[in-house]
Amino acid sequence: MSIWEAIIQGIVQGATEFLPVSSSGHLALSQHILGVQLDSLLFDILLHLGTLIAVFAVYYKLIWRLIADLVHGRFKWKEMDHDRRLLMMLIIGLLPLFLLFLPVPGTGMQLKDISELWSKDTTIWIEGLAFLMTSAMLFLGIRAMKKTKPHRHVSRDGKVSEIRGRRKIHTVDAVCIGVTQCAAALFPGLSRSGSTLATGLMRGINQQTALDYSFVLGIPSILAAAVLTISDVAGQPADIGVGVMIAGVVTAAIVGFLAIKLLKWIVTTNKLQIFAYYTLILGVATLIVAAIEAIGGKNLFNGLPL
Repeated sequence: MSIWEAIIQGIVQGATEFLPVSSSGHLALSQHILGVQLDSLLFDILLHLGTLIAVFAVYYKLIWRLIADLVHGRFKWKEMDHDRRLLMMLIIGLLPLFLLFLPVPGTGMQLKDISELWSKDTTIWIEGLAFLMTSAMLFLGIRAMKKTKPHRHVSRDGKVSEIRGRRKIHTVDAVCIGVTQCAAALFPGLSRSGSTLATGLMRGINQQTALDYSFVLGIPSILAAAVLTISDVAGQPADIGVGVMIAGVVTAAIVGFLAIKLLKWIVTTNKLQIFAYYTLILGVATLIVAAIEAIGGKNLFNGLPL
Protein backbone atom coordinates (compact mmCIF):
# COMPACT_ATOMS: atom_id res chain seq x y z
CA MET A 1 0.00 0.00 0.00
CA SER A 2 1.31 3.44 -0.93
CA ILE A 3 1.11 6.59 1.22
CA TRP A 4 -1.48 8.00 -1.19
CA GLU A 5 -3.69 4.93 -0.77
CA ALA A 6 -3.24 5.17 3.01
CA ILE A 7 -4.38 8.81 2.93
CA ILE A 8 -7.47 7.83 0.92
CA GLN A 9 -8.27 5.09 3.44
CA GLY A 10 -7.72 7.57 6.28
CA ILE A 11 -10.10 10.08 4.70
CA VAL A 12 -12.77 7.43 4.21
CA GLN A 13 -12.35 6.11 7.75
CA GLY A 14 -12.23 9.53 9.41
CA ALA A 15 -15.26 10.91 7.59
CA THR A 16 -17.51 7.88 7.74
CA GLU A 17 -16.70 6.64 11.26
CA PHE A 18 -18.75 9.49 12.72
CA LEU A 19 -21.02 10.65 9.94
CA PRO A 20 -24.05 8.31 9.93
CA VAL A 21 -23.10 6.61 6.67
CA SER A 22 -20.97 3.61 7.84
CA SER A 23 -17.17 3.60 7.77
CA SER A 24 -16.97 -0.17 7.23
CA GLY A 25 -19.31 0.03 4.25
CA HIS A 26 -17.42 2.90 2.64
CA LEU A 27 -14.05 1.26 3.25
CA ALA A 28 -15.36 -1.90 1.62
CA LEU A 29 -16.62 0.09 -1.38
CA SER A 30 -13.39 2.08 -1.74
CA GLN A 31 -11.34 -1.13 -1.65
CA HIS A 32 -13.73 -2.72 -4.14
CA ILE A 33 -13.46 0.21 -6.55
CA LEU A 34 -9.69 0.66 -6.21
CA GLY A 35 -8.98 -3.06 -6.20
CA VAL A 36 -7.11 -2.65 -2.91
CA GLN A 37 -7.37 -5.42 -0.36
CA LEU A 38 -6.70 -4.15 3.16
CA ASP A 39 -5.10 -7.32 4.46
CA SER A 40 -3.21 -5.55 7.25
CA LEU A 41 -5.15 -5.87 10.51
CA LEU A 42 -2.60 -3.58 12.13
CA PHE A 43 -3.38 -0.77 9.69
CA ASP A 44 -7.10 -1.25 10.33
CA ILE A 45 -6.48 -0.86 14.08
CA LEU A 46 -4.43 2.29 13.53
CA LEU A 47 -7.17 3.87 11.42
CA HIS A 48 -9.68 3.29 14.22
CA LEU A 49 -7.29 4.63 16.83
CA GLY A 50 -6.87 7.71 14.64
CA THR A 51 -10.61 8.33 14.80
CA LEU A 52 -10.50 7.88 18.58
CA ILE A 53 -8.05 10.77 18.76
CA ALA A 54 -10.73 12.87 17.09
CA VAL A 55 -13.35 11.89 19.70
CA PHE A 56 -11.00 12.78 22.56
CA ALA A 57 -10.20 16.12 20.91
CA VAL A 58 -13.89 17.09 20.74
CA TYR A 59 -15.18 15.53 23.98
CA TYR A 60 -12.11 15.74 26.22
CA LYS A 61 -13.90 17.80 28.91
CA LEU A 62 -16.82 15.38 29.18
CA ILE A 63 -14.53 12.34 29.01
CA TRP A 64 -12.31 13.73 31.77
CA ARG A 65 -15.34 14.36 34.02
CA LEU A 66 -16.61 10.82 33.43
CA ILE A 67 -13.18 9.29 34.15
CA ALA A 68 -12.85 11.36 37.35
CA ASP A 69 -16.27 10.17 38.56
CA LEU A 70 -15.41 6.57 37.72
CA VAL A 71 -12.04 6.66 39.48
CA HIS A 72 -13.27 8.39 42.62
CA GLY A 73 -16.64 6.64 42.73
CA ARG A 74 -18.40 9.88 43.53
CA PHE A 75 -21.95 8.93 42.76
CA LYS A 76 -24.97 7.09 44.06
CA TRP A 77 -27.83 5.76 41.93
CA LYS A 78 -30.41 8.11 43.50
CA GLU A 79 -28.10 11.15 43.55
CA MET A 80 -26.70 11.18 40.03
CA ASP A 81 -26.33 14.37 38.00
CA HIS A 82 -26.38 14.37 34.19
CA ASP A 83 -22.72 13.35 33.75
CA ARG A 84 -22.81 10.59 36.35
CA ARG A 85 -26.02 9.18 34.96
CA LEU A 86 -24.44 9.25 31.51
CA LEU A 87 -21.51 7.23 32.87
CA MET A 88 -23.82 4.59 34.31
CA MET A 89 -25.82 4.42 31.08
CA LEU A 90 -22.58 4.03 29.09
CA ILE A 91 -21.62 1.01 31.19
CA ILE A 92 -25.07 -0.52 30.68
CA GLY A 93 -24.96 0.29 26.95
CA LEU A 94 -21.70 -1.63 26.59
CA LEU A 95 -23.00 -4.86 28.12
CA PRO A 96 -24.78 -6.03 24.93
CA LEU A 97 -21.38 -6.15 23.19
CA PHE A 98 -20.81 -9.50 24.90
CA LEU A 99 -23.48 -10.89 22.57
CA LEU A 100 -20.84 -10.74 19.82
CA PHE A 101 -19.02 -13.61 21.52
CA LEU A 102 -22.01 -15.96 21.30
CA PRO A 103 -21.26 -19.07 19.19
CA VAL A 104 -22.98 -19.55 15.85
CA PRO A 105 -24.39 -23.12 15.97
CA GLY A 106 -22.75 -25.58 13.59
CA THR A 107 -20.05 -23.20 12.33
CA GLY A 108 -17.41 -23.07 15.04
CA MET A 109 -17.54 -19.27 14.78
CA GLN A 110 -18.71 -16.49 17.04
CA LEU A 111 -21.11 -13.74 15.97
CA LYS A 112 -18.26 -11.24 15.68
CA ASP A 113 -16.61 -13.44 13.01
CA ILE A 114 -19.53 -12.99 10.61
CA SER A 115 -18.61 -9.40 9.78
CA GLU A 116 -15.08 -10.49 8.87
CA LEU A 117 -16.43 -13.07 6.43
CA TRP A 118 -18.67 -10.49 4.77
CA SER A 119 -15.89 -7.90 4.61
CA LYS A 120 -13.68 -10.38 2.69
CA ASP A 121 -16.45 -11.16 0.21
CA THR A 122 -15.62 -9.90 -3.29
CA THR A 123 -19.25 -8.89 -3.91
CA ILE A 124 -21.01 -5.84 -2.42
CA TRP A 125 -24.52 -7.19 -1.87
CA ILE A 126 -24.29 -7.01 1.93
CA GLU A 127 -22.99 -3.45 1.83
CA GLY A 128 -25.86 -2.33 -0.40
CA LEU A 129 -28.52 -3.88 1.81
CA ALA A 130 -26.88 -2.51 4.96
CA PHE A 131 -26.80 1.02 3.51
CA LEU A 132 -30.55 0.73 2.97
CA MET A 133 -30.94 -0.43 6.59
CA THR A 134 -29.03 2.67 7.74
CA SER A 135 -31.27 4.89 5.63
CA ALA A 136 -34.43 3.28 7.00
CA MET A 137 -33.30 3.73 10.60
CA LEU A 138 -32.42 7.39 10.02
CA PHE A 139 -35.80 8.09 8.44
CA LEU A 140 -37.55 6.40 11.37
CA GLY A 141 -35.45 8.38 13.85
CA ILE A 142 -36.20 11.69 12.11
CA ARG A 143 -39.90 10.86 12.03
CA ALA A 144 -39.91 10.05 15.74
CA MET A 145 -38.05 13.28 16.53
CA LYS A 146 -40.56 15.39 14.61
CA LYS A 147 -43.43 13.80 16.58
CA THR A 148 -41.80 14.69 19.89
CA LYS A 149 -43.32 17.77 21.50
CA PRO A 150 -40.87 20.62 22.19
CA HIS A 151 -40.35 21.72 25.79
CA ARG A 152 -38.51 24.42 27.71
CA HIS A 153 -34.95 23.65 28.81
CA VAL A 154 -32.60 25.63 31.06
CA SER A 155 -28.88 24.94 30.49
CA ARG A 156 -26.12 25.02 33.10
CA ASP A 157 -25.29 28.63 32.29
CA GLY A 158 -28.92 29.69 32.73
CA LYS A 159 -29.83 29.97 29.04
CA VAL A 160 -33.41 29.05 28.21
CA SER A 161 -34.09 27.16 24.99
CA GLU A 162 -36.74 24.96 23.40
CA ILE A 163 -35.71 21.39 22.65
CA ARG A 164 -37.40 18.20 21.52
CA GLY A 165 -37.02 14.98 23.46
CA ARG A 166 -35.63 14.25 26.90
CA ARG A 167 -32.02 14.67 27.98
CA LYS A 168 -32.20 11.87 30.53
CA ILE A 169 -31.18 8.42 29.24
CA HIS A 170 -32.92 5.47 30.91
CA THR A 171 -31.72 1.89 31.34
CA VAL A 172 -34.00 0.59 28.57
CA ASP A 173 -32.62 3.28 26.23
CA ALA A 174 -29.04 2.21 26.96
CA VAL A 175 -29.83 -1.47 26.34
CA CYS A 176 -31.63 -0.74 23.06
CA ILE A 177 -28.80 1.46 21.80
CA GLY A 178 -26.23 -1.15 22.92
CA VAL A 179 -28.00 -3.94 21.02
CA THR A 180 -28.15 -1.70 17.95
CA GLN A 181 -24.40 -1.13 18.21
CA CYS A 182 -23.90 -4.91 18.18
CA ALA A 183 -25.93 -5.21 14.98
CA ALA A 184 -23.86 -2.45 13.37
CA ALA A 185 -20.70 -4.39 14.20
CA LEU A 186 -21.98 -7.33 12.14
CA PHE A 187 -23.06 -5.60 8.94
CA PRO A 188 -20.56 -3.59 6.85
CA GLY A 189 -22.71 -0.72 5.64
CA LEU A 190 -24.88 -0.42 8.75
CA SER A 191 -23.62 2.78 10.37
CA ARG A 192 -22.78 2.49 14.08
CA SER A 193 -23.24 6.19 14.75
CA GLY A 194 -26.30 6.44 12.50
CA SER A 195 -28.12 3.41 13.90
CA THR A 196 -27.39 4.24 17.55
CA LEU A 197 -28.38 7.88 17.01
CA ALA A 198 -31.60 6.82 15.27
CA THR A 199 -32.40 4.35 18.06
CA GLY A 200 -31.99 7.14 20.61
CA LEU A 201 -34.34 9.37 18.64
CA MET A 202 -36.91 6.59 18.34
CA ARG A 203 -36.70 6.19 22.13
CA GLY A 204 -37.61 9.87 22.54
CA ILE A 205 -34.14 11.16 23.49
CA ASN A 206 -33.09 14.66 22.50
CA GLN A 207 -31.01 14.51 19.31
CA GLN A 208 -27.96 16.30 20.76
CA THR A 209 -27.99 14.04 23.84
CA ALA A 210 -28.37 10.95 21.64
CA LEU A 211 -25.49 12.13 19.43
CA ASP A 212 -23.13 12.74 22.37
CA TYR A 213 -24.06 9.40 23.90
CA SER A 214 -23.42 7.62 20.60
CA PHE A 215 -19.97 9.18 20.18
CA VAL A 216 -18.79 8.53 23.74
CA LEU A 217 -20.24 5.00 23.68
CA GLY A 218 -18.04 4.30 20.67
CA ILE A 219 -14.79 4.95 22.60
CA PRO A 220 -14.67 1.74 24.68
CA SER A 221 -16.22 -0.20 21.80
CA ILE A 222 -13.49 0.80 19.35
CA LEU A 223 -10.79 0.26 21.99
CA ALA A 224 -12.12 -3.22 22.76
CA ALA A 225 -12.16 -4.11 19.06
CA ALA A 226 -8.60 -2.84 18.75
CA VAL A 227 -7.41 -4.95 21.69
CA LEU A 228 -9.04 -8.07 20.26
CA THR A 229 -7.49 -7.44 16.85
CA ILE A 230 -4.07 -6.76 18.35
CA SER A 231 -4.19 -10.23 19.93
CA ASP A 232 -4.69 -11.65 16.42
CA VAL A 233 -1.67 -9.83 14.94
CA ALA A 234 0.67 -10.23 17.90
CA GLY A 235 3.99 -11.64 16.76
CA GLN A 236 3.22 -11.12 13.08
CA PRO A 237 5.57 -8.88 11.06
CA ALA A 238 4.14 -5.54 9.92
CA ASP A 239 3.50 -5.66 6.17
CA ILE A 240 3.25 -1.88 5.71
CA GLY A 241 5.79 0.90 6.24
CA VAL A 242 5.92 3.40 9.09
CA GLY A 243 5.23 6.30 6.71
CA VAL A 244 2.05 4.60 5.49
CA MET A 245 0.91 4.04 9.09
CA ILE A 246 1.52 7.66 10.10
CA ALA A 247 -0.22 8.99 6.98
CA GLY A 248 -3.30 6.88 7.67
CA VAL A 249 -3.55 7.72 11.38
CA VAL A 250 -3.02 11.47 11.00
CA THR A 251 -5.48 11.69 8.12
CA ALA A 252 -8.13 9.70 9.99
CA ALA A 253 -7.71 11.88 13.10
CA ILE A 254 -7.95 15.22 11.27
CA VAL A 255 -10.85 14.23 9.02
CA GLY A 256 -12.60 12.55 11.98
CA PHE A 257 -12.38 15.75 14.03
CA LEU A 258 -13.92 17.78 11.20
CA ALA A 259 -16.61 15.12 10.67
CA ILE A 260 -17.71 15.28 14.32
CA LYS A 261 -17.93 19.07 14.19
CA LEU A 262 -19.91 18.86 10.94
CA LEU A 263 -22.36 16.30 12.31
CA LYS A 264 -22.94 18.30 15.51
CA TRP A 265 -23.80 21.32 13.35
CA ILE A 266 -26.07 19.28 11.08
CA VAL A 267 -27.94 17.84 14.06
CA THR A 268 -28.46 21.27 15.66
CA THR A 269 -29.79 22.63 12.35
CA ASN A 270 -32.12 19.66 11.79
CA LYS A 271 -30.54 18.53 8.51
CA LEU A 272 -30.09 14.87 9.43
CA GLN A 273 -32.25 13.81 6.49
CA ILE A 274 -29.27 14.55 4.21
CA PHE A 275 -27.64 11.33 5.38
CA ALA A 276 -30.89 9.37 5.17
CA TYR A 277 -31.25 10.26 1.48
CA TYR A 278 -27.53 9.77 0.84
CA THR A 279 -27.46 6.21 2.23
CA LEU A 280 -30.71 5.44 0.39
CA ILE A 281 -29.22 6.51 -2.95
CA LEU A 282 -25.89 4.82 -2.18
CA GLY A 283 -27.61 1.59 -1.18
CA VAL A 284 -29.66 1.43 -4.37
CA ALA A 285 -26.61 2.27 -6.51
CA THR A 286 -24.51 -0.36 -4.74
CA LEU A 287 -27.12 -3.06 -5.33
CA ILE A 288 -27.37 -2.11 -9.01
CA VAL A 289 -23.59 -2.39 -9.39
CA ALA A 290 -23.62 -5.70 -7.50
CA ALA A 291 -26.27 -7.08 -9.88
CA ILE A 292 -24.31 -5.96 -12.97
CA GLU A 293 -21.13 -7.53 -11.59
CA ALA A 294 -22.96 -10.77 -10.78
CA ILE A 295 -24.13 -11.01 -14.38
CA GLY A 296 -20.71 -10.19 -15.83
CA GLY A 297 -18.74 -12.18 -13.25
CA LYS A 298 -16.13 -9.45 -12.77
CA ASN A 299 -15.51 -6.20 -10.92
CA LEU A 300 -17.13 -3.36 -12.84
CA PHE A 301 -14.38 -0.84 -11.91
CA ASN A 302 -11.14 -2.74 -12.38
CA GLY A 303 -12.12 -5.82 -14.37
CA LEU A 304 -10.91 -8.29 -11.73
CA PRO A 305 -12.89 -11.56 -11.43
CA LEU A 306 -15.27 -11.76 -8.47
